Amino acid sequence: MRTFMLAASIFGCFATSSLAQTSAVEPLAPRSVTQDRLEAPEPENWLSYRGNYAGWGFSPLDQINSDNVGQMRNAWSFSTGVDGGHESPPIVNDGVMYITTPDNFLFALDARTGDLMWMYEHDLPERLVAIHNTNRGVALHGDRVFMATLDARILALDAKTGDKLWDVSVADNATGYYMTTAPLTAEGLVMAGVSGGELGIRGFVVALDASTGEERWRTHTVPAPGEFGSDTWPGETWRTGGAPVWLPGHYDPALKLTYWGTGNPGPWIGDQRDGDNLYTNSVLALDISTGEIRGYHQYHWNGSWDWDEVSTPLLIDVTRDGRTFPALVHPGRNGYLWILERDSDGISFVDATEYVYQDVFTAIDPDTGRPSYDPARTPTTGQITDFCPSLWGGKDWPAAAYNPGTRLLYIPANNNHCGTIEGLEVEYVPGRGFTGADSDMTLREGADHIGELQAWDLDEEELVWKVDFPDLNWGSVLTTAGDLVFQGGSPDRYFRAFDARTGEELWNQRLSSGVMGVPVTYAIDGVQYVAVQSGWGVDPASMTRRVDRVRGTFTYVPRSGTVWVFAVEN
Repeated sequence: MRTFMLAASIFGCFATSSLAQTSAVEPLAPRSVTQDRLEAPEPENWLSYRGNYAGWGFSPLDQINSDNVGQMRNAWSFSTGVDGGHESPPIVNDGVMYITTPDNFLFALDARTGDLMWMYEHDLPERLVAIHNTNRGVALHGDRVFMATLDARILALDAKTGDKLWDVSVADNATGYYMTTAPLTAEGLVMAGVSGGELGIRGFVVALDASTGEERWRTHTVPAPGEFGSDTWPGETWRTGGAPVWLPGHYDPALKLTYWGTGNPGPWIGDQRDGDNLYTNSVLALDISTGEIRGYHQYHWNGSWDWDEVSTPLLIDVTRDGRTFPALVHPGRNGYLWILERDSDGISFVDATEYVYQDVFTAIDPDTGRPSYDPARTPTTGQITDFCPSLWGGKDWPAAAYNPGTRLLYIPANNNHCGTIEGLEVEYVPGRGFTGADSDMTLREGADHIGELQAWDLDEEELVWKVDFPDLNWGSVLTTAGDLVFQGGSPDRYFRAFDARTGEELWNQRLSSGVMGVPVTYAIDGVQYVAVQSGWGVDPASMTRRVDRVRGTFTYVPRSGTVWVFAVEN
């Protein structure tokens, strides 16, 4: 572990500014991040992964709006010095910005100028076991910043200095457990799940005391014998059953419930572990005090398509037949938009709508939401099976956003891509691949695009508008009270702004590398900024290569990591 604090004289080595500073820069004095602030974050700050506990990806700031966004220019940028998939959102508290990169670098920046305040470099083991080396950001609580690491540890650092305060191992990395998620902080706890669904892990969410690092509870996402749901796993398959949790949860302070999405079973092919395989590809409601599972919904059972449903549903009030209810809204990797009702007693199915082309489900039970499958589209051992969408799904991990002003949900979708999976026999070896499958990708005949930005009216179950992209779309969405939607995610390296009501493109800027980061917005001294990280790699790079192979094309996307911050030019 190394933490560095740098003097102002060398800041220029890292940050560049395009818009002139109009006044002297005053010292920053960020406030402690309390539970009250996390429940009601100030508009000028971005204190958590999606800006609020409900996961909306929405900001009430409106200084930058549909009338003036065309005047937005680069205010400053910061090179991270790291290549690869930069997937984290900039987290901003009273002018201090925290960003992470692949391989667990953490930077604290002055959000006005991009000047480096301190950086932390995590010491990773020489024989690290991890499929991806990405990191999806930090969480704040009190005067601390928390990061989960590739070697399955959770760290607490002093938010002002970067000094490490505690460091807790939550699993054995050598056996396939690693962590890429941003943590969730609530009620004095720091919570996170584990990656490793392709490595034969048994998934879980763990909660640590934010002050001491002491473990408060741990909830496994695959039940052991004698626990509810254990009869959905034959023999000893539960021990390597997967159900990873590699994105942060959301929290309802009124119900005292946290919500988490889970991923694929292991191995990938369902006939090697007959049964529904709870709680894979599900959403779980966990009691914040104990971790007890208070409710669940499984989007698809006995999964064989690698359609992880780890994206946590957004907490939105939805109206159906004149009745408004608290909902969980989930654009699934399986290609369906799921509406579930949540309350203190659990989770119940409302409806599901196909939002990209999907040829696996033949029906969905209107009472339970359980899908029926076409056997010809269900991968089995020893066979090659075609299906749509491919394993990357209708929406992979990039986050959707909800705007309470437009009452629209914005989905970063991929359509018209299909896949093949060949099921293979596989034996479990700790720390080694445990998919039991070979996969490939195809495109639907005659398709003229892959990526889509979709806007849905949830009350009417209606697609209001969409924007098509020739290539894939891996851009998380930000929406604001300025009637704007911001998104990157395409191999052409553009970061774009759209009219939130019509989908009209209002602004774009081509960046130095592809944009996979989660965009945010914040304000300092009366000036609104929009921030995002570029840095291409991981699944979008792999999907781009496969699209090129199908089309006979070549796409080059630079991989270098940079923080980009924009404001409207005076």
